[in-house]
Amino acid sequence: QSTVCEKIMELLGQNEVEQRQRKVLILSQDSFYKVLTAEQQAKALKGQYNFDHPDAFDNDLMHSTLKNIVEGKTVEVPTYDFVTHSRLAETTVVYPADVVLFEGILVFYNQEIRDMFHLRLFVDTDSDVRLSRRVLRDMKRGRDLEQILTQYTTFVKPAFEEFCLPTKKYADVIIPRGVDNMVAINLIVQHIQDILNGDICKWQRGALNGHGRTYKRPFPEQAEGGAVLAAGKRSHLESSSRPH
Repeated sequence: QSTVCEKIMELLGQNEVEQRQRKVLILSQDSFYKVLTAEQQAKALKGQYNFDHPDAFDNDLMHSTLKNIVEGKTVEVPTYDFVTHSRLAETTVVYPADVVLFEGILVFYNQEIRDMFHLRLFVDTDSDVRLSRRVLRDMKRGRDLEQILTQYTTFVKPAFEEFCLPTKKYADVIIPRGVDNMVAINLIVQHIQDILNGDICKWQRGALNGHGRTYKRPFPEQAEGGAVLAAGKRSHLESSSRPH
């Protein structure tokens, strides 16, 4: 999902805009991993902690942060270190934006958080692609192949099937093939541009005002997690990455 969000930002030209001036920003669910106990951290360093379980996230902090963003407030978001599996003392300042892309593997799981989104995107990617990307990413983080594969078969794949995949039913838009589906991505980019220009069509404007759900329209054509796009007072929210 993160690659889809990054591509959207690139096509909108927001990557080159100074952060405080951006009209569109990305916020990741990964930032809200819970602070681990000493015992949990020891397990994490051995690849024996389940980071893909809903209980791995601080949902209260996630909800309050998103609520403040929707209300147009400047917030401080936790900074998570994926090498040491710990929350750093430094935080990231997130300024108000017109559109917020909130991405993560389980952003649809918690109903209170899920109901904050006005347009929910699900990035659907082949399982082999997901695994290969994970292996390459985790090896760059200094983890050995055996630990990566063991963690994948023990935690990642079962958690995906139990917790992530079932949330696909909540999606308003499904994007098959992820970042390779430029037709779908260009449609999302155009939709965001319409929002920024104030040209939201009637059905979407009704949804933004809370008068019902958005029209569900899957894009033509395997699954990696949620991707969400939602509009609020000063923001739009979306979902997408798999850190552990």
